[in-house]
Amino acid sequence: MTMTWEELGWERLAAGVGRCRLPGWDCTTGLVVREGTALLIDAGSSLAEGARLRAEAQELAGHRVTHLALTHPHFDHVLGVAAFAGAEVYGAVGIDTVLDGRHAREDLRADAVGNGLDAHLAEEAVDALVAPRHHVSGEWTLDLGGGRQVLLANVGPGHSAHDLAVLVPGSPEVVFCGDLVEESGEPQAGSDAVPSQWPAALDRLLDLGGEDALYVPGHGAVVDAGFVRRQRDELAARFGVS
Repeated sequence: MTMTWEELGWERLAAGVGRCRLPGWDCTTGLVVREGTALLIDAGSSLAEGARLRAEAQELAGHRVTHLALTHPHFDHVLGVAAFAGAEVYGAVGIDTVLDGRHAREDLRADAVGNGLDAHLAEEAVDALVAPRHHVSGEWTLDLGGGRQVLLANVGPGHSAHDLAVLVPGSPEVVFCGDLVEESGEPQAGSDAVPSQWPAALDRLLDLGGEDALYVPGHGAVVDAGFVRRQRDELAARFGVS
């Protein structure tokens, strides 16, 4: 008997759509399921966390994860990607410059360890890391079958140089924002952030989802359009952007 979203500790957001908040960094992973397909949004911070997500997603979907979308190339969202062998992996165009190459991977490993991930787990995950095969430069309509389509939108740069949002149409519509939106703390602007374009990225999120959508931050509770708009204005003031 298949377990429910709630029994596995996931939050159901709409029919066939849910998310979980992972321990440690309160990082969100999303899931969209359809008969025969399953799209996971972000892969966790290690191979072990990725394996846990794979097992739980398979329990909820009744089959393996077939598609994986990475919202941005930070360790807590991508280091579990190698746990999803066989999945079609998507990311914003240019994300491979962060996930491929010795120096880029060393920076990713150092960032993970610096933020508290065990050094062995970080090294293991970076060694096995797989870059996305599919690079989204604008918008990409992903057909999951059975009338279920989702929109992958390259809305950045902002929080990072390679920000990807995922819009799941329905009632309500659900927008997975990655770390362009954070609810559990102030949005983090690291060395790869592009502050001058971050407010515009949030404007694009709002255009995608509209007033009635559920907006799923990379960290924290699900929010509404008003929250995203307020965070947009706060970031514009913080970085001196109109």
